[in-house]
Amino acid sequence: MFILTVMLVQGGCRDKIFESFMANSPVYMSYDDLRAAVKKSAARELQNPGKIYFKDNFIFINEKMAGVHVIDNSNPANPKNIAFIEIPGNVDMAIKGSMLYADSYVDLVAIDLSDLTNIREKGRAKDVFPYTLPEYDTTLPLAQVDQTKGVVVGWEKKVVRQELEQRIYPIYYYKEYYNDLAASYSGGIGEVSSGQSFGIGGSMARFGLYENYLYVTNQYNLKIFDITSLNSPVEKGSQYVGWNIETLFVYNKHLFFGTTTGLLIYSLDLPTAPNKVNQYTHITSCDPVVVADNIAYVTLRGGTTCGGTLNELDVLKLSSDYKTISPLAVFPMTSPYGLGIDGDVLFVCEGTAGLRVFDASDPAKVGQRQLKYFTNIIAYDVIPLSNCLFLIGDGGFYTYDYSDLQNIHLIGSIPVRPFFAD
Repeated sequence: MFILTVMLVQGGCRDKIFESFMANSPVYMSYDDLRAAVKKSAARELQNPGKIYFKDNFIFINEKMAGVHVIDNSNPANPKNIAFIEIPGNVDMAIKGSMLYADSYVDLVAIDLSDLTNIREKGRAKDVFPYTLPEYDTTLPLAQVDQTKGVVVGWEKKVVRQELEQRIYPIYYYKEYYNDLAASYSGGIGEVSSGQSFGIGGSMARFGLYENYLYVTNQYNLKIFDITSLNSPVEKGSQYVGWNIETLFVYNKHLFFGTTTGLLIYSLDLPTAPNKVNQYTHITSCDPVVVADNIAYVTLRGGTTCGGTLNELDVLKLSSDYKTISPLAVFPMTSPYGLGIDGDVLFVCEGTAGLRVFDASDPAKVGQRQLKYFTNIIAYDVIPLSNCLFLIGDGGFYTYDYSDLQNIHLIGSIPVRPFFAD
């Protein structure tokens, strides 16, 4: 319930009007504390897992807004949670060599993984990402946020008194708005190619690696960082690439952006100035994408903050230069999220509806050739690699063996520990 107190203070040109009301009041972490917070700590249980990344038999799992779990996956049937890297405000990551690049609220940090017993920050690019806010109780408005005090790490519910904006009614921004912002600087798959030492991310990512560059997309801009010196990421520029960008996938010297309205393709012939090659437009929806052998697989999910109502898998045929995009097939889905392709096998996450596995040997018929449907998990994103599928969802981390397509089965997992558990 609002408690309204109005006070008129005569000022030079207008009166100041104050109000008091119950609100989400920000809890700050100073910028100094933020920039001293990255450190290795003991392994902790998964509670709110986000993005997933693979590198050198290790799985790195984002704990939303808190840091990264380090999982030793040298034996996929027995994954071991060995450490946690505390990174306040972390949403996404990418790894080149032994250097982990991760967002930390407004900063990009470089973290040395060469010695997992001594994980430590090696470099930082400050104030390169938008100021973002964590989730809050949408039944209450937000109190004013003072960015000079630091980053917001939480909320207190209390009565606040503040000046009312000079409008007919006060304007408050709600969860969907800030969720979009919080995701907007988070990143794609690092392409694995000869001579490179990149890891592999999932299809929901917004970080991507190519040669000596790290690409990070937000809702409309692409930021480019030179990581020639692994310890010292240097921002090389920012360019507008479109609106409502969701995901980034790096493949064959190109950037593929999944947006709420379609697929964008940019060439990396000049890595510091990606050039738009083509665009494919579809109905408004959430839209991750993966590409293999000139076929793009795009999932469209409706009924969300992305808008739209359709839930489907779109299969697109791309010309060798990507200047021609031809719709090949459309297949209905339940609620598709991330997806992954390995040779002739396509994996599609369906959120609470589970995981679907398809035979993709004929892309035009992929949706008609379901190999397996796992309905007992909540699936968010996947990384298929060498007959092992790494999956992340609300229930935790899972590994499936798909070496025998007639007997795809779970071989290992690390469950989520519920917040309310003792």
